[in-house]
Amino acid sequence: MASVLKSQPQAAAESDPRDKSAATPTQRFPWYKPRSIIGRVVLWALLLGFSVLFLYPFAWLLAATFKPRQDVFDNRLIPETWVFTNYVEVWDQLPLLAWISNSLIIALLAAGLVTFSSSLVAFGFAYFRFPFRNLLFGLVLGTMMLPGAVTMIPVYLIWKELGFLGTTVPLWGANLFGSAFYIFLQRQFFLGLPRDIFEAARIDGCSYFGLFRRIAMPLSIPSFIIVFIFEFQASWNNLQAPLIYLNFGSPDQYTVPLGISYAMSLFSPTSGGEADYQYVMTAALLVTLPMLILFAFGQRYFIEGLAGQGRKG
Repeated sequence: MASVLKSQPQAAAESDPRDKSAATPTQRFPWYKPRSIIGRVVLWALLLGFSVLFLYPFAWLLAATFKPRQDVFDNRLIPETWVFTNYVEVWDQLPLLAWISNSLIIALLAAGLVTFSSSLVAFGFAYFRFPFRNLLFGLVLGTMMLPGAVTMIPVYLIWKELGFLGTTVPLWGANLFGSAFYIFLQRQFFLGLPRDIFEAARIDGCSYFGLFRRIAMPLSIPSFIIVFIFEFQASWNNLQAPLIYLNFGSPDQYTVPLGISYAMSLFSPTSGGEADYQYVMTAALLVTLPMLILFAFGQRYFIEGLAGQGRKG
């Protein structure tokens, strides 16, 4: 009996996971972390190849901005003749500053409105308990299944009856009612907040809107930044809506995507132009820079937004 009791502590000591001297099972490394030199070389070669593949269009665009008219489409990444005056002349050839200003105003309005409206709806779904809540939330998510072509004509007729055709209101006015995707995204953030904090605030006399303004918003700032960046980028790159609602106005009222499309037709030889596509390439590069800067400063929130969609609700 004594030998059995004596062997038990010894066996426990041998099986103690804290004992670093104990033998450890063979560790399995994921495929994207190879241990062999050959595996690492292959992985880095693939990463380098895909990086070059994705960066080549931008490098081609950058090179085209420094070329004369006859060399724009020669596919050389190093121009044979460098023309730096394209960056000066483009402002005289196209109302680029007006296009950037219009897009900036519309993007700020669209992003700000949809961020606030979607967060209010998301907070309601996350905090309040009411009948058919899950059913209503499912209907909200179901609207994402509708293709844009299905609602395009009805929405156009609504704005026509309201008298907003030819204005920028249709480009940001619909964001007053939120977005199903952003509602879902922010609801996931709000569900991660401890409910006890809200209950304690209610006992102290805080209103429901106070719960949202004083507790939910400060604790969910990353989600607001994510939604704002997402919508700002979507509004900045949107071509379809300006093409529908602004195409019969002055070119000075165009947004950046519609303006670039207008410039392509303006300089096209089939439309009487002189094929000055170097100005189109220069304008396209200049209007891309704000998005590159935005992504450089907000890439951490982009990644957090993609990861936050998988949070358990």
